[in-house]
Amino acid sequence: MDQMDGGGAGRRVKVVGKVERLEGQSLTYPEFVDRFMKPNLPVLLTGLTSSWSSCEDWTLAGPDDRRRPNLPFFAQNFSSPRVQVADCSAREYTDHKRLEMSMQEFVDHWVRNSNTGSNSGHCEASSLYLKDWHFVKEYPDYVAYTTPPFFVDDWLNMYLDSHPMHRDSDIANHKNEVNCADYRFVYIGAKGTWTPLHADVFCSYSWSANVCGRKLWLFLAPSQSHLIFDRNLRSSVYDINEDVSEKQFPEFNKAEWIECIQEQNEIIFVPSGWYHQVYNLEDTISINHNWFNGYNLHWVWNLLHEDYKVAKEYIEDIRDICGNFEALCQRNLAANTGMNFYDFFIFLTRFVLANVIELYHIQEPEDAKHNSPEATHHYVYNLMQIREVASKMISAEAFSIENLCVVSEGNRSAMSDVTKILKDDGFRRLWMTLSEVYEYIHNGQRILYEMRCLNQKGCLSATCLKSDCNVVNRIDFLMREIHGPEDLVRLIDSALHER
Repeated sequence: MDQMDGGGAGRRVKVVGKVERLEGQSLTYPEFVDRFMKPNLPVLLTGLTSSWSSCEDWTLAGPDDRRRPNLPFFAQNFSSPRVQVADCSAREYTDHKRLEMSMQEFVDHWVRNSNTGSNSGHCEASSLYLKDWHFVKEYPDYVAYTTPPFFVDDWLNMYLDSHPMHRDSDIANHKNEVNCADYRFVYIGAKGTWTPLHADVFCSYSWSANVCGRKLWLFLAPSQSHLIFDRNLRSSVYDINEDVSEKQFPEFNKAEWIECIQEQNEIIFVPSGWYHQVYNLEDTISINHNWFNGYNLHWVWNLLHEDYKVAKEYIEDIRDICGNFEALCQRNLAANTGMNFYDFFIFLTRFVLANVIELYHIQEPEDAKHNSPEATHHYVYNLMQIREVASKMISAEAFSIENLCVVSEGNRSAMSDVTKILKDDGFRRLWMTLSEVYEYIHNGQRILYEMRCLNQKGCLSATCLKSDCNVVNRIDFLMREIHGPEDLVRLIDSALHER
């Protein structure tokens, strides 16, 4: 992969443009939404990492003001039990072969290679790339960075900080819960390590910040994604710089790519559904989040729906001998995609309730700190986007009366009783975090929710001024039980009708 150094010399794809680069401090949140998040376009942002402790702690000075990984610091301070490491020299299905090792073992591999390895950089140690390290979950007291304001409306990680991804006991085993802990990661890789062509999990957005090092990114717009698949739209190209079989991928050479070289302290925004391949041009440390919100929620549902059809087709021949065929489809969907229809519906229910509560608050000027048109628009937009997705979910076989009658007890209790949900500590934490995130977005006031008491009675909204707020009771009055997407649509319609 050294051939990629210097901006991609030796590449075999047609590059037709570059990702726009902007000074992050000059961009407002509404501008970011209108120019990049809503139209689903990538952008490279500079000037947003100057206050991060990781930029100092995790790096050492190098030549020409370049920084390099401070490997001893990681070995001494973050001795994680095991970390996931990709072997970039070995393919396993559509990804690199994954290994598990201790942080000390990973550092030892790296140091041994740099001291005794060949100049070619292709020996075993140089091919190891630490990926998907759940650093925030493992070290919550160490504040390595602050999420830039453009990316704080992160429903995925907000939810996983207070809720499990799965409620079905057949799915929510120990391994799954670890894998679904959050989608905030640290990556550490030597020059020459790389990530194969892929689109991000759940068709989520992602942002990636280089603490040190340089990366080359090659992007393909969603409108051209069919060009990298085989005739059956089942298999996709693994490495765009190898000899891609024209017989297997007949339209690959028609694809038009855009590229960017990401320098240290720069952050790239990766939109939903954009396939990309990434190379470390130097020894690199990066911080990466996957996330979604109202602006790309439809991408998540479309992916789940398509993956469900594949999972269902795969086992269709055993439908007649299967006691609960739909439950098996949903279990397989959760295993393959990371979430199933019931997980997603429970997720949506919480965000409907939290957004409705906040919308009610800002519509009562005497009871709220702020009553901005921007905030109102944001909550209404969120609810309308959820309504659009929930409307599509109504016809899903998973939500038929027959299948809802046999849904697992874990799923049933999590989705039905509104009163129970509103009193649940997990929901109250989610609601409080959402409220404070939007207070930050719209009014520039960031409040650390840890300073507030989760167990306090009454309202937890960051905008509420009333000591005897009864908004939660109003929500409870609108709908006591939610049994499926149709009820969710009715709840949204009722809340918006009261505006």
